[in-house]
Amino acid sequence: MFIRNAVLSAIAVSMVATTSVALCDGRNVPERKVQAVDFTATPTPTTDKDRLRTHTTSEAIVRYDDGSTETLPLAYNILFTNTDKVAGSEHAAAQLYDVTGAPIFDLNGDPVIAETPDANSLLDVDGKLFLVTHYEYDWLLANGQQANMVEGWYSRMPMSMTLTAIEQNTDGKLKPTAQRPIDFSGVNGLWIPCFGSQTPWNTHLGSEEDYDLYFVEASGRENLTKTTRGLKALTEVYFKGERQANPYDYGYITEVAVEADGSTKVTKHYSMGRGTWEQSLIMPDRRTVYFGDDGANVGLFLFVTDTAGDLSAGTRYAARWEQTSADGVGTAKLHWVKLGHATSDDVRGLIDGGIAFDDIFESTTLEASPDWKEKGFRMISAGHMGNELLKLKPGMEQAAAFLEGRRYAAYLGATTEFNKMEGAALDPRDKHLYLAMSYIEKGMQKNADAPADHIQVNKLKAGAVYRIALAGGRKDVNGEVIDSDWVGTAMSAPAKLTGEDIPADALGNIADPDKIANPDNLFFSDKMRTLFVGEDSGTHVNNALWAYNVDTDKLTRILSLASGAESTGLQVVENINGHAYIMSNAQHQGEWIKTMPSNVKARLSAAAAAAHGKNAKGALSYQLQAPVGYISGIPGL
Repeated sequence: MFIRNAVLSAIAVSMVATTSVALCDGRNVPERKVQAVDFTATPTPTTDKDRLRTHTTSEAIVRYDDGSTETLPLAYNILFTNTDKVAGSEHAAAQLYDVTGAPIFDLNGDPVIAETPDANSLLDVDGKLFLVTHYEYDWLLANGQQANMVEGWYSRMPMSMTLTAIEQNTDGKLKPTAQRPIDFSGVNGLWIPCFGSQTPWNTHLGSEEDYDLYFVEASGRENLTKTTRGLKALTEVYFKGERQANPYDYGYITEVAVEADGSTKVTKHYSMGRGTWEQSLIMPDRRTVYFGDDGANVGLFLFVTDTAGDLSAGTRYAARWEQTSADGVGTAKLHWVKLGHATSDDVRGLIDGGIAFDDIFESTTLEASPDWKEKGFRMISAGHMGNELLKLKPGMEQAAAFLEGRRYAAYLGATTEFNKMEGAALDPRDKHLYLAMSYIEKGMQKNADAPADHIQVNKLKAGAVYRIALAGGRKDVNGEVIDSDWVGTAMSAPAKLTGEDIPADALGNIADPDKIANPDNLFFSDKMRTLFVGEDSGTHVNNALWAYNVDTDKLTRILSLASGAESTGLQVVENINGHAYIMSNAQHQGEWIKTMPSNVKARLSAAAAAAHGKNAKGALSYQLQAPVGYISGIPGL
């Protein structure tokens, strides 16, 4: 069992310390209120020591409502690492588990521990603090396993989340006091949880980034070796060979509700549809949801629930990009294609009924059907499979909309040409949705041979963050009203949120290190009027966490990540007992970028070995370590 009484009790008793403001003689004084926060910059690292560590030298310049200003140093704090046994836990934090809750071991007999902490949700539940943390994937680099790989082993593992009880000291410092894995056996396990968000009703909203399974159907269309390994891992490792994994069980938004006693309830929201979800984000109406769809040839999806605060039923839409300019990374008007309506029970019923891809679509090839148009087939490009010829089978509209939503979006004429769509964040005051596009290439470039060619912009490996204007009173392409005041109408990218490709420099950077590159995690703090942007870059030697003030157009690096590490786990908690926190993790550090010169790579590897050592199989210990942490130094907002 995942939940042991002793661990659950330990999690439940972790209380939050409170603070008060008073003079020495006992007289209370009114607290100042923060009016604005600015940041000084953390420079790009100039030494190998700094290149190998996650750190900040920034300061927060805080302006109060009484006219005073305070300059406070920021600090990066590690709560725990992936290999830590937190507060006496039996296993490492990022240990992976099978359906029974037993730890998974590799072929060497070593525990499989992920190096990839991703989303964080620090939640205040009735005065108790809990942290939900994703572990995104495991490439089996740990313990030198890849060097010892044998045929039949797995490219990725069934994944996990942890629940950590957190204690807050009077000075605001956070400390983990208990930890346990969250049990996903009731929803058939968890596959590649990437970024996440928090709901307006104080729960964690996670994701399943369904790369390995999205194009694998139960009907035998598994024509990519690595994708069959994904199902193989779930079947043989997670289910221990006792049942066959179904690809339609994965690729959903996952909600984790945490109670004050430390218990959790896990829900997969089948009604929101299946995809390669980086993240979903709920708008202030508690009904409208946007998604980051990660991968090649992906779509921008919108979900509008039937009832506020209830994600179990709603209508799915996909955007159509109408390009208005190819300048920079392009501008466009957005139109919306209605895919369909369903409840989670509807979709779950289809899955439990054994539906397969060939029940939904008829497929053919150009060789087999040179007259495919006359036969009613449509050519689409939706994801990694390239061009496909499909024909929807009668009565399969709902199944297509919710189990094969990206294909169906393309089939109905929506745009599935976006590339590496990542995190989303909302500025509610200006009604702007920010959307990260990590690499602007492939389907986003002009391609006369593509089935559709809506997006025609120049390649930009450094990527950009797009800004989408939101409004009400909109209709879909069929003239039906979309029941939301938060519908995207136009899309463009601010210059400061657009990267710049450069020729490789002496370290191997191929994007300007003083500009954003390959944006991934996004989070907006309305009280700071600041969009925070974390990088997942193969173009920067050191990724960064940036702060972009939407009112002043100022961009500032506030955290430099260890070389190779991705900036993950981004969440801004604006006030817990007078303290604000920027949650921030680092995953897969030491994964040197491909353009790094061999002498620089050798130098950094040697420095990492000297500082952190190697394990018994010769793997750099540095590469097996990943911190879960936060930036402190900002007063409660």
